[in-house]
Amino acid sequence: MLRFTFVILTFFLLNLSTAVQSDSAADRGAGTYRQCAACHSLGTGVHLTGPSLAGLLGREAGTAKDFGRYSEALRRSGLIWDEKTLDKWIENPTGLVAGTSMRIQGIKDKTARQDLITFLKQSSERRSPNTADATQDQGMMSGMTGGRTLNLKNLSLSQQVTNIRYCGDAYYVSLGTGKTYTFWEFNLRLKTDSSKYGPQKGSPAIVKSGMRGDRASIVFSEPIEISGFIKQQC
Repeated sequence: MLRFTFVILTFFLLNLSTAVQSDSAADRGAGTYRQCAACHSLGTGVHLTGPSLAGLLGREAGTAKDFGRYSEALRRSGLIWDEKTLDKWIENPTGLVAGTSMRIQGIKDKTARQDLITFLKQSSERRSPNTADATQDQGMMSGMTGGRTLNLKNLSLSQQVTNIRYCGDAYYVSLGTGKTYTFWEFNLRLKTDSSKYGPQKGSPAIVKSGMRGDRASIVFSEPIEISGFIKQQC
């Protein structure tokens, strides 16, 4: 009886040790993922500079739904993302696929790569691609730093741009609050966001930045709005 109890206890401790090691690997991988989060979200269908990493394991390279900015080299590579191909990709993207548009140095530490893959694998297993909650994904992206964290569909008056006037080297941006702010032309970025988080047509949004609030981005729903919305007037 004592021998049987010892065997059961040993089996339990070994499995507990494996689980702890797995969790710590995923935790370390989550830390490494912060370097990726500015360009790659974990949200299903939420694409940033690069494609979403949701459901990555087992997917053919260059085939994420609704992402059209892949390089031809990656589209034609025929790669299937598994632990082996991901390890090579994360180590040296251009070494695996010559001509890829992914221009990063890569992660040379094998343990760090494996931890990141463990994290991505567990992230994929925790959510179904068909039922992932975009709101939760946004929250994760915000916590991981970088990426799209704002829903611009329903704007407050302080976010809503009502008029943009251009004169000399400055833009004069009026908001729904009635206030007008002046930006040096080099400090104002004009962007578009056609996703489900982007602004309503005809209702661009302002996103301020810079330590002194002297920089901002104006986000339109589509490019055709930009020239029609800005008036050149002194």
